[in-house]
Amino acid sequence: MNKETPPAAMTRRALLIINPVSGKKMILRYIPQVIRIFMDAGYLVTTMVTARRGEATAFARGLGRDYDLICCTGGDGTLNETITGLVAGDLQVPLAYIPCGSTNDFALSRGLSTDIPTAAEQAARGKPTRYDIGRFGDQVFSYVAAFGAFSWLSYTTDQNLKNVLGHTAYILDGIKDLSKIKPLHVKLTVDGSVYEDDYLFGAVCNSTSIAGTLVNTFAPLLLNSIMMVFYLVLMLRQSPLLSLIGIVTLALNAVMARVISTKRMNVTRVQMRDAGKLESSTVTGIS
Repeated sequence: MNKETPPAAMTRRALLIINPVSGKKMILRYIPQVIRIFMDAGYLVTTMVTARRGEATAFARGLGRDYDLICCTGGDGTLNETITGLVAGDLQVPLAYIPCGSTNDFALSRGLSTDIPTAAEQAARGKPTRYDIGRFGDQVFSYVAAFGAFSWLSYTTDQNLKNVLGHTAYILDGIKDLSKIKPLHVKLTVDGSVYEDDYLFGAVCNSTSIAGTLVNTFAPLLLNSIMMVFYLVLMLRQSPLLSLIGIVTLALNAVMARVISTKRMNVTRVQMRDAGKLESSTVTGIS
């Protein structure tokens, strides 16, 4: 039997690293479509699926040099693991990213599409650009290295909870960890200037979004959540009926806010597409 040969147009090889449990597992619906998009762009695709933390690093480092492009799908953690593998293996292979995590901070700060088919098209056909990463001791990071209040949430928030609630899972996990917040005495030397004080939180980053816009949204949401708890405790003592009405109202407000946010995002995406402003989202390897 004669073996079939791949189409001549497929002259490049792509390594697709998939985190199947990232975010709300949305990537599972699109794997065939994503592979087809890369095939249509001229790539022979090899797919590797992660099953535990650190495997994206191992795949990138161990297999990356044999490919013309590495593309990872998942959240910010999966992206950081893949970058770590590229650096550890000293690989000069372009890296593409299809964001499908719970918060997608990197994608938000870089203006990348979070629509999976669109992001796949941009990754397969986009032009590489340079991107700076940071180094913290022996580790590298793609956009942030932080300490203090809530910096542990990316590691402690349950994956199943993130799959169900998305970004809200971090907020709930943060509320239960309020007692852990304590100031840390830190001394920093930056460009010849010394900063020494007690800090609740600190971060070195090149992103406008941390843990789902931590700086702009987390603190107000946390304060609102604390006030809501006090409100419910007081109202339960006075009137269970009013407490029930309050809970239903909060739930309806949350649903409507989500609907409005989704519609705004869709409108913005259409406006950007009509204006021809959707840019390539392929991110380069490490220089």
